[in-house]
Amino acid sequence: MARPSNHLAWALGVLGCVVAALASSQGPQVYRYVDAEGRIVYSDHPPPPSATNVQIKKLGQNLIETEAPVSVRMAQERFPVTFYTFDCGELCRNGETLLNRRGIPHTTVNVQQQAGAERLKRLTGEMQAPVLQVGDKLIAKGFNEAVWQGLLTEAGYPQTPPPRRAPAARPPAEAPKPVAKPAPAPAPAPGSGYPQQVE
Repeated sequence: MARPSNHLAWALGVLGCVVAALASSQGPQVYRYVDAEGRIVYSDHPPPPSATNVQIKKLGQNLIETEAPVSVRMAQERFPVTFYTFDCGELCRNGETLLNRRGIPHTTVNVQQQAGAERLKRLTGEMQAPVLQVGDKLIAKGFNEAVWQGLLTEAGYPQTPPPRRAPAARPPAEAPKPVAKPAPAPAPAPGSGYPQQVE
């Protein structure tokens, strides 16, 4: 009769390890409860028996988003950039190059399409492109680099794009090993029956 209880204890031990591993992989947990004096307490230790309204909270990973600097995110929220363009040659290419060079997140509207043309007409009352719209009120008709730079700077966009994350360093590649040349075959002994090469 002792065997079944040993197997049961072993199975419960394995189950406990699996549950603990799953809990730790999902992040730490915090207990929220009301103590005997009516205060709300958050703790990583189990609450005392006198606690009421006990809740277990799972915490995710502590991750800070660093893709775009705060200044860019704030400028983008307050002054989103829209670039109205079409295949107009150098002026439109220069406008797009400027936005990309400064790393400005923007929406591109093609005014050759009906919906884009209607948006441009509502915005400016004209059909002239390229047009840069920064937020609701800052609008520049035609490409003028100094004007566009001024509007973007006034809106709080940085002068240069944010630094990119460097890819993980790869270990240095090993130099290829020199291939050994095979040794020349020994010349057959005279009269051995092998054909001789005549030079």
